[in-house]
This record gives sequence, structure tokens and C-alpha cells, in this order.
Amino acid sequence: MDAEELKGRTKAFAMDVIGVVEQLDRSRTADVMANQLIRSATSVAANYRAVCRARSKADFANKLGIVEEEVDESAFWLEMLVDCRYVRLENATPLLKEAGQLLRIIAASRITARNNLRKTVR
Repeated sequence: MDAEELKGRTKAFAMDVIGVVEQLDRSRTADVMANQLIRSATSVAANYRAVCRARSKADFANKLGIVEEEVDESAFWLEMLVDCRYVRLENATPLLKEAGQLLRIIAASRITARNNLRKTVR
């Protein structure tokens, strides 16, 4: 998967999260969790774009770490919304699967980037 494909995938993830959040019933608790979820999911896409503009190998690896954290946080808030019964599991499952896949892709990329950085430092 190249950078442009991953840009599209992270943006689609953010858009899909927004779609789920827009369907939530309003309550103080749901609003707080939904806000957190939207922030983290859109941050995945925005920060991946920043990864693509990294100025160095170290910057690239660090920015990937931020994306990794935001994907994991998105999964957490989705799980919370399901556990609190604001979102049905069947509605969240595709997003949770995509978050898991994105997490694996980003984590593997970050590990590779860090290993490549170590090789150039030696």
C-alpha cells in the first residue's frame, strides 16, 4: 500500500466515524465520548498527512507514532460507545476492524522506519 492509498484510507476512516457519530442519540455522556472519537479519528487522517511531509527519517518515525496512538485511541472510544450501549456492536464492528488494520499497518511502518533510522545512525 502506498502513501496515497493510506491517505485515502485514513480519511475514509475519519469520515465513517463522523457518520456513526452523527447517528448517536444526544446525551451528555455520548456527546463527550463522540467528541473524543471524532477528534482522534480525524487526527489519524490529519497526522498521517503530516507523516507524508516529514522532514527527516526521525521525524517520519515520530509522526507515525502519533498516528499509531490516535488510531488506538479511536478504537478505545468506539469500544466505550459500544460498551455503554450508545452504538450497536454491528455498527461499530467495521470501524473497529479498520482501526485494527490501520494500527497494524502503522505499527509495522513505524518499526521499519525506526530500524532503518538505526541503520543510518551506525
